[in-house]
Amino acid sequence: MTESAVPGKSTASATSGKDRGDLIGVGGLWLAKWSLILVSIAAGAWVFGWLIGHLWVILLPVLLAVIVATVLWPPAKLMMRLGFPPALAASVSLVVFFVVIGGVITLIIPSVAEQAPELVDQASGGIAQVQDWLKGPPLNIGDDQIDTAVSAIISRLQDSGDVIATGVFSGVSAAGSLLVTLALVLVLSFFFVKDGPKFLPWLHGFSGGRAGRHLGEVLSRMWATLGGFIRTQAIVSLIDAFFIGLGLVILGVPLALVLATLTFLGGFIPIVGAFVAGALAVLVALVANGLTTALIVLAIIVAVQQLEGNVLQPILQSRSMNLHPAIVLLAVAGGSSLFGIIGAFLAVPAAAVAAVLIRYLSEQIDARSNEPDQDELEDEIPPPEGLTEEQAGLDDEGESKPDKPASGQDATT
Repeated sequence: MTESAVPGKSTASATSGKDRGDLIGVGGLWLAKWSLILVSIAAGAWVFGWLIGHLWVILLPVLLAVIVATVLWPPAKLMMRLGFPPALAASVSLVVFFVVIGGVITLIIPSVAEQAPELVDQASGGIAQVQDWLKGPPLNIGDDQIDTAVSAIISRLQDSGDVIATGVFSGVSAAGSLLVTLALVLVLSFFFVKDGPKFLPWLHGFSGGRAGRHLGEVLSRMWATLGGFIRTQAIVSLIDAFFIGLGLVILGVPLALVLATLTFLGGFIPIVGAFVAGALAVLVALVANGLTTALIVLAIIVAVQQLEGNVLQPILQSRSMNLHPAIVLLAVAGGSSLFGIIGAFLAVPAAAVAAVLIRYLSEQIDARSNEPDQDELEDEIPPPEGLTEEQAGLDDEGESKPDKPASGQDATT
């Protein structure tokens, strides 16, 4: 090799690498592509939220009916297996459900109406006791500071009360009235339970083979997750309400039945509901029975919550339905800010269903990413049975060898 060939070789090797500008351009295109994707997702989410807000009148009864149907489906399914017609099984389960709910409400309302004035008087006395304690040593806080703080607390409570009162009825009043919403929930729940088994076959036939399989699998998982979540929360909340209510009765805390009922209802809003119901029970015990009883009530609530989190939830609830506490808090905060109490109640089931969809998409992506590409498949194809790789015309790397000429005459031709 001559010396003049050396510079040419070095020049070729220097120019064989990728240009820095080309790499920057590729990175810029990648960033632009994913930025466009994120903007599209954000725009789609905004449109989706806008549609939900404008169609809330229709969506609220449908969502409540789906939740009721998940509760009614197990007994209705059992009756269908025993030979009951679907319409009769759905009717019986629906009537029993609403009779139980109506009986509980009828039992609670008189107790609340009777003991609410007493609770207000005790709360006023408790506030006065707290003021006297703050004025004395070691705090020695002045009257002006206490009055300002009390006024701020009262104003905040009044504002919160208005928000809560508005939130309780905001979703219901949007449908026109409580009776209209209940009627829609009743009718839709009946048809969901009666005709539910026909939905997936219809969807599979309508959407086609491949899409139908994916939709059927996702919807089946969502239904199982939602039903398991509601039933599990109901069982856990009932156990919490029973033991906490029993402790309140033994300690002589007023409004024990009401507080136990609030504990049961709060269980359907994980973390937030249990915290609010427990704090209210401790506050009532503090106002009515003193600090010692309040501390005992707090200990009972903490013990029951530990029993729930460490024993009941792992046994009754599948791990596939578990959500990170941060997700639960964000879902409850978002739902309550948008749709009030109804939104807080529906937020966690909606988050659980969304988690099912995300997990399914992740499974499909993992399955696709683990599939070998065509080149790898060709490399892994073994030679025909009875032949070695050399006889099959494959080199050491599994690639085809060029045919060797049979003779010198063939080589020259």
